[in-house]
This record gives sequence, C-alpha cells and structure tokens, in this order.
Amino acid sequence: MCAGRALAATWFVAYAAVLPPTQAAWGLSGKEAGMVQAAYHLGYLISLFIVGFLADHFGAKRTHLASGLLAWITPLFFVLYAEGFWSAMWLHALTGLCQGGAYTPVVAILNDNVPRERRGRAIGFFIGASSAGYALALGVTGLALHFTGWRGAMAAVALMPLLAWLVSLWLLRATPNLIHPRPAGESPLAALPAVWKNRRGMLSIWGYTFHNWELLCLWAWLPAFLTAALVAQGHGTGEAAALALGLSALTYVANIAGSIVGGTMADRWGRTQTILLWSTVSLALSLSIGWLMALPVWLLVALACLYNFAAIADSSTHSTVLAEAVPPHYLGVAYAVRSVIGFGAGVASPVLFGWALDLAGGGKTSAEPFAWGVAWTMLGCGALLGPLASWKLQRQMRARGGWRQKRQS
Repeated sequence: MCAGRALAATWFVAYAAVLPPTQAAWGLSGKEAGMVQAAYHLGYLISLFIVGFLADHFGAKRTHLASGLLAWITPLFFVLYAEGFWSAMWLHALTGLCQGGAYTPVVAILNDNVPRERRGRAIGFFIGASSAGYALALGVTGLALHFTGWRGAMAAVALMPLLAWLVSLWLLRATPNLIHPRPAGESPLAALPAVWKNRRGMLSIWGYTFHNWELLCLWAWLPAFLTAALVAQGHGTGEAAALALGLSALTYVANIAGSIVGGTMADRWGRTQTILLWSTVSLALSLSIGWLMALPVWLLVALACLYNFAAIADSSTHSTVLAEAVPPHYLGVAYAVRSVIGFGAGVASPVLFGWALDLAGGGKTSAEPFAWGVAWTMLGCGALLGPLASWKLQRQMRARGGWRQKRQS
C-alpha cells in the first residue's frame, strides 16, 4: 500500500515542481500561480468528500480501485492541454477531483486491518510514503528539466498514478471489501450531524484544518521560495529552478522520517502530546523561515528539512485520532467532513500566500526577501489555531481519564 501511495502522490506536487517555469511562460502573478495550485486542492477536497460517502456505502476497497482509473487518466489531460492561467486552473481542478480515492479509502482499509497499538505507526508509514512520492516527483521533474521543458517533465510524473493503480489492483486482489453496517433505519445522511456533534471528532478536525492550512501552502510554495533564495544569492533563474527542485526533494525525504517518527511517537507517547509538540515546532518555523532567506543555502535547506519534518509529523496522528473518535460505520463521512473543512483551508492558504507576496512587492520577480518574510508570517498566523484545538482535545481526554482508558471502556 505504501508503494502504491508513493506513486499516486507524485501528481500532488507536479505543478509546484514546475511553478517557476510555468509562471514565467504564462506571465502569472503570485496570486494567479497560487490559484492554479488552489484549484487542485479544491478539486481534491471535493473528491475526498465524495469518496468518504462512497467508501461507507460501497466499501473502501471497491471505492479505491474504481476511483484509481480516473486518477491516472486526468493528469494526462493537463499535460496535453494546459496553455495558460484559465486552462491550467480548470484542468488542475479536474485532476484534483479524481485523486481522493488514493487517500481516504486506504486509511479506512488500514484502520480495518491494523491493530490499534500499531495503527499510528502504520498510518505514519502510509503518509510517509506520500512524502516519498513528493520527493520522487520533484527529483524526476528536476532531472527532466535538464532535457525538456515543463510539459515533458510533467508527462514523466503523469505516468506514475497509472503504476499506482496497477499496484493496488494486484495487491488488493484477495483483500475483502468491508462495509460496516449502519444501525437499523439510519439514513446515510444522519452521519453528517453525528460527526458535527462528536466533540472529540470535531476538535480533531479543527486541529487538522489548521495543520492543512500550513502544510499544503508549504508544499505549494517551498520550491519557489528556494528558487528565489538561490536567485537572490546570484544564481541564474534556470539554474536556480532546477537546483531548488533537487533541494526541495531532499526536504520531502525529511517528510518521510517525520511521518514515521510522528506515528511511532503517537503509539508510544500519546496522540495529542505528539500533535502539540510537532505543531508548535512547525508554527515557529512558519513565522521565521521567510525572514531567514539570506542564510547560506545549506542552512536554509536544513531549516526547510526540519520544517517539513515537523509539519508532517502530526499528520498521521490526526488521521488516527479521528478514526478512534467516531464509530466505524460513519468513519468515511467523518473523513469527508474533515476533507471539506481541512482542504478548504488548504485551498485558501496558497492563494493568500501569493496575494501577500504580491502586496509586499515580490509577485512576479519573486526575489524580494521582505515579501517572502511577510508571506510566510501570514501563513504562521493562520496556523496558530491548530495547537489550540489540539490542546483543548488533550484537556478533554485527560478529564475523561485518558485516551486509552476511554477507548477500552
């Protein structure tokens, strides 16, 4: 499952990997470049909402395999037909609309098949595989840009979701398609108010929302930020873009370690303690990294690695917490609600980041240190509410005797 996830996740950062050359070729402002990425996130959140209901009704395995067909077809449309801001935005939204089946149903499959004492680590490995896919995409794109343009580089990435679907098709051939029965007479739509009334579940969702606000914007803009830092230090634009992709891929390797370490810590140390630790570290870096653009490149990349490590370290724990907070027959709907709210924040943050970059004077040139400082600080200010929601969840769990005791009772 991790191998399939790594291949499927490559498309998630494919546009971010070619953002500098496409921004230059199409004359995009920072806000417009952010809107193209946000369109993907918008389509993705809609797909996560839809597949949540489908997974509860038809089973996670069936939903995952059926949606995987569209997940590898639609990226080819973007590669062939994106020609400017409007076509890129709509086609990228379409690709996002077809990607949700590679995530939510698989988390449900893991939740059904992995014991609780190893579940945090298992989901950590799964999300770590996502980061491996992001690193793979950036590495392949950076290499391809030495020999071809942005379209050829994205074409190489677009083939990987096809391989992911073939892996899943082979792997799940003997895995049962579980459908958890609802209480007699309960409508599928009754799960929506049930999720909203579940206080622990909603605190988990709000914590995840502001985690997503920060993480998705980091992924969307980090390659461009490193490109700008290299240009400001005297590198040519083309050289800087290719080198920044390789350096960004290195930070995604830190993502892999962060996912695994965070999931393992959640099993051994506690769910909310793990979330609070890493969300605080990530928040501190959001508020500071933009102002440190003039640091030596190796030190800036080291900070970016720590940033990616911390930003992803609580991701698997958020998924585990929600799975343990709601009944299994509406877990898919709970993930759907989380997706709408959480990825809605992820849609907004890259756009607002680009808007802040424009207002501070760094839009099309993207090499003004002050502008990047303002943009990253804006991101950190929005992420402040994430640790607060997790702290409230921790207080509630301690008041009820602890997470493990509550689950066992």
